[in-house]
Amino acid sequence: MSVTEIAEPTEDTSPEEQVWLGLYRQIFRIRSFEERAYRLFMEGLVKGTSHLSLGQEAIAAGFGEAMREDDYTFATYRGHAHTLARGTPMAGVMGELLGRANGVCGGKGGSMHLTSVEHGAMGSYAIIGAHLPIANGAAWSAQVRGTGQVTVCFFGDGTTNIGAFHEALNLAKVWNLPVVFVCENNLYMEYTPIGDVTAVEHPAADRASAYGLESIIVDGNDPDAVCEVATTAIERARDGGGPSLIEAKTYRHGGHSRADPGQYRPDEEVAEWLSRDPVPTYRERLLSRGVAEDVLTGIEVEAAADVDAATEAAKAAPPPAIEAAYTNLWADGGASWRN
Repeated sequence: MSVTEIAEPTEDTSPEEQVWLGLYRQIFRIRSFEERAYRLFMEGLVKGTSHLSLGQEAIAAGFGEAMREDDYTFATYRGHAHTLARGTPMAGVMGELLGRANGVCGGKGGSMHLTSVEHGAMGSYAIIGAHLPIANGAAWSAQVRGTGQVTVCFFGDGTTNIGAFHEALNLAKVWNLPVVFVCENNLYMEYTPIGDVTAVEHPAADRASAYGLESIIVDGNDPDAVCEVATTAIERARDGGGPSLIEAKTYRHGGHSRADPGQYRPDEEVAEWLSRDPVPTYRERLLSRGVAEDVLTGIEVEAAADVDAATEAAKAAPPPAIEAAYTNLWADGGASWRN
């Protein structure tokens, strides 16, 4: 039985419980994928660097559950979770990390440039803040076409000190765009505490009022809370209510990237946030609500099998053909453009 089939409603499962199970399925699949990605990186199989979402899974899961199939997602270089949450095949994401031809970008994008337009995953962007104006463009397109599509744009806390953040928020409000901006505040902008370089306590939420937006803060480690806030903001945008800015407080378990051991963080801070790990805490919550443990175990077994299958498919896939280097280019490499 596939993960998708498990997610289908049954006579014995209420709609509310289906949402709970969908959220748990997402966070556990993302966690399993990221743990495997880490192992493969340490084995030298992941091409380039990687930025993992270990500890931040509830944000991608909550929004993934709330979004419509044809909605748009824009993510940062820490985009594995958001790409998977939109239903992008795990084998294609894993193949991209390993630089193989079966990757979602044919092995040419790698970890920081995941894209699957078919699944509404409109790209991961390595340049801080670059995707916010582009997300506005996608939202404007949907507004003009009258499709009811909503754009959700994820970014880190450091982006709030980039000019594109302020420009994008202002324009989104002026044009009343159907876009939801989500700041994944994991307290650190790479190696620097965001509080050391920002004049306000909440780098996103405290600036919302400057653009006529509501100040919204959510526990980014709580899948239920994220899903509720996401549903409200997305439906508001879909109904013509305009943009929202949400600050989701969370914490990455490791360093900024695999080149960063994260030793600049106080031990007590790390321990406190690890105690709020969204995967085991949400599992315990579902058990306390009466969800059968064998149901959760079944989800975990399926996720492990999916990760194993995706890993083997990626390892078995060939690297991109040499000819692929000459595709998807704006120019042929010649000098004719100078004329």
